[in-house]
Amino acid sequence: MSRLFDTREGDDGLPGPERRLAVLALILGTLMAVVDTTMINIALPSIAASLEVPASRAVWVTNLFQISCAAFLLVFAALSQLFSRRRIYVAGVGVFTLASLGAALSPSLESLLLFRALQGLGAAAMLSIGPSIYRQVFPSRLLGSALGLSAMVVAGGYAAGPAIGGVLLSVADWPWLFVLPLPLGAVALVLAWRALPREPRREGGFDWAGALLSIAMLCGFFLAMDGVGHGMPAGQVAAWLAASLAAAALFLRRQRRAPHPLMPLDIFREPRFSLALAAQGTAFVGQGLAFVALSFLFQQEMGFTPLQTAWLFTPWPLAIMLVGPRAGRLADRVNPSLLSSAGLGLLLVGLALLARLDGEASVVDVLWRMLLCGIGFGLFQPPNNRELMGTVPRERSANASGVMSTSRTVGQSLGVALVGAFLATGMPIQASLWLGALFTLLAVLASLARVPMAGAAQRSAKQAASSE
Repeated sequence: MSRLFDTREGDDGLPGPERRLAVLALILGTLMAVVDTTMINIALPSIAASLEVPASRAVWVTNLFQISCAAFLLVFAALSQLFSRRRIYVAGVGVFTLASLGAALSPSLESLLLFRALQGLGAAAMLSIGPSIYRQVFPSRLLGSALGLSAMVVAGGYAAGPAIGGVLLSVADWPWLFVLPLPLGAVALVLAWRALPREPRREGGFDWAGALLSIAMLCGFFLAMDGVGHGMPAGQVAAWLAASLAAAALFLRRQRRAPHPLMPLDIFREPRFSLALAAQGTAFVGQGLAFVALSFLFQQEMGFTPLQTAWLFTPWPLAIMLVGPRAGRLADRVNPSLLSSAGLGLLLVGLALLARLDGEASVVDVLWRMLLCGIGFGLFQPPNNRELMGTVPRERSANASGVMSTSRTVGQSLGVALVGAFLATGMPIQASLWLGALFTLLAVLASLARVPMAGAAQRSAKQAASSE
């Protein structure tokens, strides 16, 4: 860990001692957003009972947060170039913290939903540009290690969220779940304002038409995916999908003509970036499928309680926490695409083995398979993120960060929706796990396709360094 904060001659990024406070601000902001995502899910039955609303309406406490967060990821990534990443990140922390206070004091579902939407906006501002700020803070030689630290924080947040929620609900009412981010947000706000790098604003306007089309495109997609997962009539799902596709077509047309596009299409001309994005998107579809499908498999077919199911999931994020930082450090020295491909191969094997489980499988049978998947995902994600952030020009890193966050969120939501579709047709839950393995296989193929390109780039960089 100490090597992340040493300084060498010629380093870009912040000096070593200044990185510590900046990283702490990033960690606190990420933890707030990620823990909230998983912690509130545990509280939905309590919220429904306390506010005297049906469970089907209480689900929107989670859905609205996710939709508002996903729909604004690209928007905030572009706004960060106009106002600076520091200001957007600080604004995101502030909005999230104040919205948490509002949610804690909400007397009705309607007011709670309003503040959850605002929390989603704050989370979007933080998560959309987080990876690009790591690139600002750390020198290029440590980018993989820094993104490995980020992966560890995200995995730790996902692992801790349900446990924190369960412990708090055992001693207090659900509003206290929203009180928890308040001190963290206050500290993160001060640190982010003081420690994050300052940068000049970009001259020029903002692509408001592109922003509106982006929001329409992503909202339509997520409403359609939510409809698939909750049994919405096929006609309504098709209407939302058609609206999303129409907005996507207009959005891409706008991006080709806009003087300051929301999502510059030239970043996709770099094949390593495009292939890394494809690998990430399909891998997160596989993970999204697995997480939901395994919940049904463990509880409905294997007879575990919800609490036992939560413990069965822990090897996956814990393995990411252990392997991710090490994979990030390795990616600074060896071909990151090769590491990512090896990790996806392990994930593929793990998912296939999980798909073969039946109702008679033991806890040990489950745990080692989950551990294998976590090791694979931990080996895949930081090196792949390094490729995503390191293969675009530095001035495009905010845009790349927004695209990366959107791809991850879209992939997860598609995976969840596909499980809902499988359940609606009455197919065995193992079939959806096999589908998750298929998407992971596609991720392996995309990742392998870039291995020679990444190797050649790494050799060129070493030759250039040795000739200086």
